[in-house]
Order: sequence, then C-alpha cells, then structure tokens
Amino acid sequence: MSSYVVLGGTGKVGHRLVRILTAHGHDARPVSRTTPTPFDWRDETTWPAALDGASGMFVVGPGSATDWSAILTGLLDVAADAGAAHAVLLSARGVEFHPDGAVATAETALRDGPLAWTILRPTHFAQNFTEAMFTPVNDRIVAPVGDGAEPFVDVDDIAEVAAVVLTGRAHDGEVVALSGPEAITFTEAAAVLRQTTGRPVVFVPESDGDHLARLRAAGTPEGYIAWRMAMLRGIRSGADAYLSDGVTQVLGRSATRFRDWAAREASPR
Repeated sequence: MSSYVVLGGTGKVGHRLVRILTAHGHDARPVSRTTPTPFDWRDETTWPAALDGASGMFVVGPGSATDWSAILTGLLDVAADAGAAHAVLLSARGVEFHPDGAVATAETALRDGPLAWTILRPTHFAQNFTEAMFTPVNDRIVAPVGDGAEPFVDVDDIAEVAAVVLTGRAHDGEVVALSGPEAITFTEAAAVLRQTTGRPVVFVPESDGDHLARLRAAGTPEGYIAWRMAMLRGIRSGADAYLSDGVTQVLGRSATRFRDWAAREASPR
C-alpha cells in the first residue's frame, strides 16, 4: 500500500483528496500543526517525521503571501531523504497574470527540486461562492470583476485529478491546467445561486479601490493583495475566460458545470 502525505489536508482540496485516496486503498496522511504527527511550514524540525515513509506528497502552500520558494526547496530535500519520489503542487492559473509572485516562484522551486513533479493550475473554484471569497454576504456577491467571465472549476474535480496524477504518475513533469467547461459572468453565477438556494442573490460590481480598502482593513498581506488583484483584473479584462481541458485529459470525462455543482452543493438541504 502506497502512502501519501497531504499538506493542507483539511483544506478545500486536501480533505477531498484524502477521502479519495483512502477510498482507493491508499494510506493518505493529512498533516498540519494540529495533527498527531505535526507539520509546520515554519518549523523544519517537524518535517522529517511528517514525511517519513511517504511515496509522494500533495503540496498546498503555507497560506502566506510571501515568497515561500526557499521554504519549499528545503521541504523537497527532506521529502527526498524520507523516500518520497513525487510531489504534486496545487498552483493557480493566476501565475500568468502575476509571474513574479509567490505562486510562480514556488513552481520554479518544484521544477528545480529533487522529486518528480506535477503542477495543477486551476481557475477560481466554484466553491469560492460557498466557502471563500465570493460567498454572498447579505445575499450580495461583491467583487471588482465587472462583466468578466470565469470558467469556475469544481474542487471535487481538482481532487480527483490530484489523486490520479499523484498515484498514477502518467503526468510527471507536466503542468495540468484545470477549468470548468464554460465561462460565466458573476451576474450569471448569482442567477444560478438564486435558482438553487431560493435566496435573492445578486452580483454587485466593486471598484479596485474599494476592494483594496476592504482587503487592507482586514489586515491582508500586501503580497497576497497584489496576486489577488492581478487575478481579478484577469477576470475583468476577459483574459481569464479561456477554457482548459485538464479534467478531461486526466479523468476522461467533462469537467463539472457550475449549475451542476450548485445543484449538488449550494441547494438547501
């Protein structure tokens, strides 16, 4: 039985990946600062035990907006010493809009490291409308994206792809771009949520200045702000509306449509 370490194992992608790996008979070990064998990005002494015996690992960054490529370089060396052969990095499509940011430099560290690698570059998650930045507040989705469209990807699709590339090794050395099967505007997304939730959800366009002010008032690090604004501008300009076929390429089926995701996860229970 192969053993896989899942960094960020309680996150949106990570906990789904753990479930899939376990269902397929693999030892899937989510690790964090609070797991029985702790893992802390900022404490290198926790790394060897957390990675011991791993065949491969799934990597989600430490949540910091700073450049974490140097930390990742050290982690990859420890993983290789522990016997890991392969690492899958959850990156983001936004690399192309902010090529000097932390996500891009992490990709470089992975490519230059001692392990075989696969990089996943998903678009914005459909689940961002229920679990993250686009979740309606008082039935309002507020973002500086204008009429831009985005092919939102279902996180379940990402996790299924991650499981295949981590265990199957057919995509070593590849960047796998993931998106939903259609690009929709935020106005259209709000309409789908109205239909599925029964609530009067609407999209309210926001200016860059107002969005920046909200992020800074919340204490968001400037590095993350720069990356996020670059991605949002990519949506607003239409540059991020293109489709990627990574889900079909890896899983042999179409990616999940936004309305089908909403019917499954956003509808009242």
